[in-house]
Amino acid sequence: MLKTFRIGGVHPPENKLSAGKRIEVIGLPKQVAIPLSQNLGAPSVACVAKGDEVKVGTLIAKAGGFVSSNIHSSVAGKVAKIDEILDASGYRRPAVFIDVNEEEVWEESIDRSETLIKDCPLSSEEIIKKVAEAGIVGLGGATFPTQVKLSPPPGSKAEMLLINAVECEPYLTSDHELMMEKTEEILVGISILMKAIKVDKAIIGIENNKPDAIKLMTDRCRQYTGISVQPLKVQYPQGGEKQLIDAVMGRQVPSGALPIAVGAVVQNVGTAYAVYEAVQKNKPLIERVVTVTGKSVVKPSNYLARLGTPISMLIDAAGGLPADTGKVISGGPMMGKALTSIEVPVTKGCSGVLIMPTLEAQRQKMQNCIRCAKCVNVCPMGLEPYLLMSVGEREIWDRSEKERVMDCIECGCCSFTCPSNRPLLDYIRISKSKVGAIIRSRK
Repeated sequence: MLKTFRIGGVHPPENKLSAGKRIEVIGLPKQVAIPLSQNLGAPSVACVAKGDEVKVGTLIAKAGGFVSSNIHSSVAGKVAKIDEILDASGYRRPAVFIDVNEEEVWEESIDRSETLIKDCPLSSEEIIKKVAEAGIVGLGGATFPTQVKLSPPPGSKAEMLLINAVECEPYLTSDHELMMEKTEEILVGISILMKAIKVDKAIIGIENNKPDAIKLMTDRCRQYTGISVQPLKVQYPQGGEKQLIDAVMGRQVPSGALPIAVGAVVQNVGTAYAVYEAVQKNKPLIERVVTVTGKSVVKPSNYLARLGTPISMLIDAAGGLPADTGKVISGGPMMGKALTSIEVPVTKGCSGVLIMPTLEAQRQKMQNCIRCAKCVNVCPMGLEPYLLMSVGEREIWDRSEKERVMDCIECGCCSFTCPSNRPLLDYIRISKSKVGAIIRSRK
């Protein structure tokens, strides 16, 4: 019997329309806009100025704190300005605008060859330093700086590395295709991550709707000591760290605790590939694979896009914006956010672009709660979403905190399953923001 997590979850239509579509390289725009907020934590601080010439891979912004990340130029060109740009969340954020040169010049330290380099002589500390220098963050969507994850707090010790290759969000296939095309590089990256956190065991969790990836990764794993594949039952949101740990290790992370509390370090499969490129090829995180998809999209595909590329260029490559477009979402339908403009740039956390038809994008009329408890049954964190919405509406923040609103992973299972079309997650997100601010004010 296939493993899965124990509490809640749903199985929305998968709609993996771009599965099996090989990764295509997107051309360069005339100008890129690279936001300075591309990670969970403190924004990066620009270290270039208007008029500076940069190469592909040049450092343009330094980490703004312990939980932050470096940012590098994804193109060769001249810094046009440092100004604000609308980001995927709808807010204006500082960004470095770079006019792209016709001739592409890379930093000399970057190895651009296709040669696979397996051996890594670096120590754990040297690996973590290289990962930090390369500006790598979690590419599953959370964008937590990778070097922080690889540095457990004093008194904590990792027992196992879990690789998140679940890709449970409907529509998205970027991780799936990356596994099919960059198998060896990913496995070397996993070996490097194991060395960084000093463990001798790694498990790659892959949902059973990717049998080709399971077979390929399993076959190649035999050449790598301590790495194995664990097929998993298809169940959303199995890509959540705590759900993956429960499914693979059978351990539940306590409320308010991190995965390291149960001996686990979780990294996305795309992050493992980025670590390979950083450590073995001296290549910083300047590009990523993005799925562009939707039921009306002419050519649902997986694209390799440089950071700062306007999302409109990816949509054009997929056949253009369909006439019946109702919403363009950054990410998947469950956890993604609707864009206010398709000119927003590709960032480190952009795993997909979903174009939804008008009929599917429209919200249904909200009705009264019928106390069916479906939202409670599907919550993977064991919360009571109907209650959290109720106290959130009334702004009873102390009750929200008591009912563990901060444990919500914002997966959307509650809203997805609600027969009364109640915007449960919307109110829970507001509550999390308010309660989080209250908690921070106490410190």
